[in-house]
Amino acid sequence: MTAEHAVLDPRRMRDVMGNFCTGVTVVTAMAGNEPIGFACQSFTSVSLDPPLVSICPARTSTTWPKIREIGTFAINVLAESQRTLCGAFAVSGGNKFLGVDWAPGDNGAPALDGAIARVEVDLEAEHDAGDHTIVLGRVTGLTALHTSPLLFHRGSYGAFRQL
Repeated sequence: MTAEHAVLDPRRMRDVMGNFCTGVTVVTAMAGNEPIGFACQSFTSVSLDPPLVSICPARTSTTWPKIREIGTFAINVLAESQRTLCGAFAVSGGNKFLGVDWAPGDNGAPALDGAIARVEVDLEAEHDAGDHTIVLGRVTGLTALHTSPLLFHRGSYGAFRQL
């Protein structure tokens, strides 16, 4: 760290950045015959040409290294009604897919029933980013439904209502 960079309190960073509302996703893949996945709110469109998106899994994730090795995954954008599902995928260990309805997507990765959108990708690149990893994925397929998204804002879940 150089002298120009101030040391910021991580709690303050979380509190301030929490003012930015994000959608909530579940990143999924197939590890052999086993579906795997994790909740991820760091997701964005990066480029239209070529079609690229980004996710930022935590370095502490035990699922991301498995998905990296597979190289093909899906990003399921959760609906307002899927808060409980989000909670199941936000914890480490256990069978996160227990009781979850899903089917293989076009790229084989689990497509979660009820998700408002699914972006299927191939791993394009990965970059070190402190306590997270910046992952670029090349989009290979897209699916969308039109319903209310699950949102995360200031440490709480909510929904979007059009005026």
